[in-house]
Amino acid sequence: MTTSIRATALEPDPSFDAKVSGLLGRISRRTPVYGLPVLMLGLIVLFSILLPQSFPTLFNLRSILSDKSVIALLALAATIPMMTGKIDLTVGYGIVLWHILAISLQTQFGLSWPAAVAVVLLCGALFGVLNGVLVEQAQIDSFIATLGTGTVLYAIAMWHSGGRQVIGSLPDGFVNIASAELLGLPVTAFYVVAVAVVLWLVSEHTPIGRALYVIGSNPKAAVLNGIPLQKCVMGAFVASGTLSAFAGVVLASRLQIGQAGVGLEFLLPALVGAFLGSTTIRPGRVNVWGTLVGVAILAVGISGIQQFGGAFFVEPLFNGVTLLVSIGIAGYAQRKRGQSIKRRIADQQIASHPAGAPKLPAGS
Repeated sequence: MTTSIRATALEPDPSFDAKVSGLLGRISRRTPVYGLPVLMLGLIVLFSILLPQSFPTLFNLRSILSDKSVIALLALAATIPMMTGKIDLTVGYGIVLWHILAISLQTQFGLSWPAAVAVVLLCGALFGVLNGVLVEQAQIDSFIATLGTGTVLYAIAMWHSGGRQVIGSLPDGFVNIASAELLGLPVTAFYVVAVAVVLWLVSEHTPIGRALYVIGSNPKAAVLNGIPLQKCVMGAFVASGTLSAFAGVVLASRLQIGQAGVGLEFLLPALVGAFLGSTTIRPGRVNVWGTLVGVAILAVGISGIQQFGGAFFVEPLFNGVTLLVSIGIAGYAQRKRGQSIKRRIADQQIASHPAGAPKLPAGS
């Protein structure tokens, strides 16, 4: 079985930093880690100077947070399987069905909005189980498996909606899921922050998170160390499916209509955000805060370009180019990580066997 993405990270090596002389050397070592956050701040400053009347405004901030919250949630959902070296394409296909189902369960089947939300989340988790079974039990590559199940989800969405819009009267409680505000900002932005904090705590500070990264880095080593590989990978797909279903609920609450033509356009920017995030904070390894930085760069860049009068095709073009660049940078970071590990192993071998080192001629 092949894996779709490696989960190794290019960590700053303090011992190496001590050997680097000069400020420029240290900056070059830190650039892969903090380069994208600095770039994001640079873009914000640039667009604020060039577009002082429209870009640095509360209205624009609220618009960006509202528009990109769903993409951020999907990017975080995609990040979870990527920690194990897998890709979940159903984050983009599934949201088509989930947002339609969240509305139709209320308008056509008479469920209360809490019950409808619970059913959608359960369905997302069950499809996560299916993806996990196909990848781990049937040994199908994650890209192929989730492309197949995602296409099935999209077909079900088309069949369920009949290719028409799903509309009806929705209760205020459901509408407020996306339309409410907190501290003057869209509440959806706080959903993203809450989910990110939870994922960060789990991935960076719990044995489960460390197990996911070990699986993504070296599955054979994970098995030899007693990590339940299949359970962890299936759990990652379940978490991804549940989170993408929640993103579908948020989208349904925001749009208040369901249509099969909405949702697929979120797949590419969500994957771009996750891949771009693997090039920063912890380069070469997907990580939560890196993913949010990646989504933020997309949001800021696209918003600024559109306010300059960019054509309708600018957004997909920007997303596609950024995806190619981010994958290239991630691959470079992985290669650098491998070279760093080899150097450390060689240094340790020399240090542990000093007798085997070549001796200098007497008198030299």
